[in-house]
Amino acid sequence: MFKIIAIPAFQDNYIWAIHNNHHVIVVDPGDAVPVLAYLATENLILSGIFCTHRHNDHVGGIEKLRAVYNVPVYGRQHPLNSHISHPVVHGEKIMLDAFNLVFEIIDVPGHLDDHIAFFSAQSTPEILFCGDVLFGAGCGKNFEGEVEALHCSLQRLAQLPDSTLIYCAHEYTASNLRFAALCEPGNLVMQQRIIETKTLRDANTPTVPSTLALEKATNPFLRCEQQEIIKNLQKQGLTDFTSGAVFKALRKWRDCF
Repeated sequence: MFKIIAIPAFQDNYIWAIHNNHHVIVVDPGDAVPVLAYLATENLILSGIFCTHRHNDHVGGIEKLRAVYNVPVYGRQHPLNSHISHPVVHGEKIMLDAFNLVFEIIDVPGHLDDHIAFFSAQSTPEILFCGDVLFGAGCGKNFEGEVEALHCSLQRLAQLPDSTLIYCAHEYTASNLRFAALCEPGNLVMQQRIIETKTLRDANTPTVPSTLALEKATNPFLRCEQQEIIKNLQKQGLTDFTSGAVFKALRKWRDCF
């Protein structure tokens, strides 16, 4: 058996910790201090690190953690990321025997070129650590490569089972829903999610993980064929109604929101 808990960091980051009451794998430890404090408080031993991409708020704590625990760091090899000790590629599987879990690597470029996600189909429900590519009711900014790559990455994730739990790296859901409500104000599932999200945040409770089913029902970046979204983009001059063009327009609109 295992548990997944959120270790808050910075203003809105979540460092995810998978533990079995003895060993821990942490995902995207941008800051070592809260991780070391959590390990000490819970009397746990770090046994590995997952790295989705090289932004400092995801890798900034790795060096200090490895100074205490000389553990493997799994991630995509990149010249600007010196922390990766165990490079992985798309489709590769990581066996975590202590947790009875297998994670498959999924390439998801578009936020950064080296971005990957870690997916496990062995758990019930399934687990996805997706860093900054897919958020609650939103998606990451396009910093490298073409925005089409980000669209393709989200489409790839959308093919996973609807029951998959989406463990993203930031608490952005409330802000993303404000934008999503402009895109699709008639979406009743979204309106309910806005209410539930406010209740969670008022209690200082994380809004993630969400399910992929919920994201498909409320996340505009996974709903590029919905007519209400397309009509609202038409008002802004959109004339190409293909899924990729709608996605690109949505991302541009969100960047200015």
